[in-house]
Amino acid sequence: MLYNAKNKSVLVHNVSMNYVEFGSGTKTLVLLPGLVDGLRNVKGQALNLALFYREFTKDFKVYIFSRKDILQEGYSIEDMATDLKIAFNILGIEKCYLLGASQGGMIAQRFAIEYPDIVEKLIIAVSASRTNSILQNSINCWIDCAEGDDYKSLIIDTMEKTYSPKRLKIYRLTYPVLTRIGKPKDFIRFLIQARACLAHNTYNELERINCPTMIIGGDDDKVVGINASLEMAKKIKNSQLVIYEGLGHAVYEEAKGFNIQVIKFLLEEI
Repeated sequence: MLYNAKNKSVLVHNVSMNYVEFGSGTKTLVLLPGLVDGLRNVKGQALNLALFYREFTKDFKVYIFSRKDILQEGYSIEDMATDLKIAFNILGIEKCYLLGASQGGMIAQRFAIEYPDIVEKLIIAVSASRTNSILQNSINCWIDCAEGDDYKSLIIDTMEKTYSPKRLKIYRLTYPVLTRIGKPKDFIRFLIQARACLAHNTYNELERINCPTMIIGGDDDKVVGINASLEMAKKIKNSQLVIYEGLGHAVYEEAKGFNIQVIKFLLEEI
């Protein structure tokens, strides 16, 4: 298959965890997606994701992990990091570069704190180390939509908070379709992951992250706010901060040359 893209899964505590892998490089890069994973995981998306991240395929073997298919009530960011480590053990991943976006960035923080010998370099994109008022408002709005089985409002509010005005001019035309497809059979998995975001707090432990770290944010982020990136950069030693002007929570999709900038950071000699 193109870019050696494969759809796979691993059993963690007898529960399936879906992941995709692609690329032919000698270095291991692990990507952790955001809260959208609670609505639809990476199952069956290997080729699409390989195409989107094709710049990485030469230098890296890339893994993108979803959370487990079935989550128990109270499942936390710490639990997500622990289960990821179990998956690493099963797959024989001993060292990696780790990139987490949004909720994936929360998991990446916790993973780098708990397992520093595994993470060679860390990238935290549009994420937060603790709850703030912007994050609370966003997540609580989405929780209300999910609890009310209002998929249409959930998708529209997510899009409106995530993308730049320029991109929204295009995406708004697709709302009649987007709000009718992809609805999960229930919102249990999404709600558990959303509540985990609100309980996340690594702020007072960020000094324990010792690997070279890049923190990426957008100055118009309506999901976590720009200050979430700024305060992480102040707390994590040996970190560099990149803020994209005029962009929000979807900088990893919208910023020109985003993947190339990430690759440059990852391949730089320490």
